Amino acid sequence: MTTPTGWRVGVDVGGTFTDVVTVRDGTIHVTKTPSTPNVPDEGVVDGLEARRRHGVANRDTRQDAQDAQDESGLEYGDIDFFAHGTTVATNAVLEGEWADTALVTTGGFRDVLEIGRQARPDIYDFDVTKPEPIVPRDRRYEVTERLDERGRVETPLEPESVNAVADALADTDVDSIAISLLFSFENTDHERRVRDRLEDVGIDASFSLSSDVLPEIREYERTLATALNAALKPVMDAYIGRLASSIDDLGVPAPLRIMQSNGGLIDADQARNRPINTLLSGPAAGVQGAAHVAGLQGLENVLTLDMGGTSCDVSMIRDGEPVVSTDVTVGDYPVGVSMVDVHTIGAGGGSIAWIDAGGALRVGPRSAGAVPGPICYGRGGEEPTVTDAHLLLGRLDPEAFLSDALEVDVDRVESIVAERIADPLGMSIEEAAQGILDVANANMERALRVVSVERGHDPREFVLVAFGGAGPLHASALADGLDIPRVVVPRTAGVLSALGLVLTDRIHDASTSMVRRLADVSSETLEATFERLEREGYDRLAGDGTADDGTDENGRIVLERAIDLRYVGQSFDLTIALPDEPVTQSVLEVATRRFHERHEQRYGHASPDESIELVTVRLRARGLVDTPTLTASNRDGDPDDAIREERPVGFDERTHDTRIYDRDRLPADVALEGPAIVEGAESTVVIRPGQHATVDEYGSLLVEGER
Repeated sequence: MTTPTGWRVGVDVGGTFTDVVTVRDGTIHVTKTPSTPNVPDEGVVDGLEARRRHGVANRDTRQDAQDAQDESGLEYGDIDFFAHGTTVATNAVLEGEWADTALVTTGGFRDVLEIGRQARPDIYDFDVTKPEPIVPRDRRYEVTERLDERGRVETPLEPESVNAVADALADTDVDSIAISLLFSFENTDHERRVRDRLEDVGIDASFSLSSDVLPEIREYERTLATALNAALKPVMDAYIGRLASSIDDLGVPAPLRIMQSNGGLIDADQARNRPINTLLSGPAAGVQGAAHVAGLQGLENVLTLDMGGTSCDVSMIRDGEPVVSTDVTVGDYPVGVSMVDVHTIGAGGGSIAWIDAGGALRVGPRSAGAVPGPICYGRGGEEPTVTDAHLLLGRLDPEAFLSDALEVDVDRVESIVAERIADPLGMSIEEAAQGILDVANANMERALRVVSVERGHDPREFVLVAFGGAGPLHASALADGLDIPRVVVPRTAGVLSALGLVLTDRIHDASTSMVRRLADVSSETLEATFERLEREGYDRLAGDGTADDGTDENGRIVLERAIDLRYVGQSFDLTIALPDEPVTQSVLEVATRRFHERHEQRYGHASPDESIELVTVRLRARGLVDTPTLTASNRDGDPDDAIREERPVGFDERTHDTRIYDRDRLPADVALEGPAIVEGAESTVVIRPGQHATVDEYGSLLVEGER
């Protein structure tokens, strides 16, 4: 692949900071600015302007020609790639702030959203409250029609029932309408006729059809996904419209691309039509960045730890690719679209430490966020956080880890931690700080077990890639607890999600359910289905510049096939990848064998003599982009020149004299012995006693246990 010559820009909006990464000629530039939660598009523009001003200032003041080139100002007109990771859809779901939405369903299925599933978060809690339906009951309407499980018409669509729905909708002020009819994944005709009739009579709203959003089985998940997409559509449309207008006003010629939950980019218009595909936009970008960094070292099996200011996201990369699932919960809602399998908990640098009614120390999920933030931010925070604990233990330098605009009052941090945590528990301040970190680490260790041990994988066979502003502070302790042999901290750990945006392919997922015994499905029928989905994939990529011959302006398109299988009688299934070749009987035999193996790994048993059922056919169309070749780390230099100071740092209730290193001055191939702290521009790495670390040729820090 060739290295693009223009600026490549990735902007990731987090709960605390908005990260801007720009890449040109292999050189990475990083800018962090405070997020603007109420108007996140303003935070994007603020970050771009800060990057432009920073480069111009350095260019004007530095004499060295190379420095001037490396710190050159961002020229908006030279941006040829612009990708964005957003939390707008996620926040709307978590806060319940979406558009007024109506739902049209098959007669008798009006209450699918309310009934949901029988599963409860706590099996012994009989008073558990189910999440509020996306659409209230008085906005859910029925039409008379019925298809059978093969899409054959049992009851024709009754025009009078559609007209009655139109009359009822005319008296409402709904902004968006979801249409989810029974078995529409087998036959889309009725859904499209309902939409066309409502449009014909002048219903002024956006429409989401289940046959477009999630053409798969399971009425609750399919209806929920369609309703969520409809509810988010006006929200996302307004946000992307404002953002696109703002960057256009700046003179950016590159098309705006949005990160999807599945780990691929789509253009802005497609994101406006399918906002449900952006629910894990930011976390997915981070996992893609981690996959790239691991791939540079030839590492294929990876656990990822993305810890920011408000939350911690953990995920798995297997065989070099992020694990994608259709069983991911966002807030209280199980969303059935393809997403990078991210497990999120409320554990971030701003997570608040508190004592529960039983006198136990707890951390999170409530966070101090960006405002007021941790006590040490000096913005009026009154509650102790994880970041405050690190400061008290000497892991963060009060003179270096914040901008000049903030002043750290260590005495105030000590006073509040003593009052809220240490004194009530009869501890010293240092013990309280260590206790806060221990509780936070225990929460994150459980999360890592969810995506590894609970899914049949041994953490000892993986490496841990840690990123986010706070991830590298905790990764070495988590690796110790789970016996993970190596931690990788990328050079740009604090902004890896933003970096991942500029390294990501364009991806479109297409699927359709066809529930049949696998033995009854001919290879010709399955091949024809894949060919139809491939045409759909090409059509979707056409909006991003794909030519008719299956290539685009950036490279070639790769098509990846898979099928969901289960034993007959089971409720849920496993996704099995198929080889890149026409479907034959031998291909299906290989898929059957892989299914039994995966079932054994996932659930601890398999039944090779049982009949297998085909559930869903899946196609991923991947438009490969030319990724920039990043410059390698400097191999020259004396590691002693990187030592900033030596200071006492707390580890496990003991204090150690610890060397503090400047990460930017560490040469490649250097070896460090723990305990040590490595301070970077946007993250700090903790190397525990007994551990050692090396710097690879790309600037990643590799932390391992005792030799």
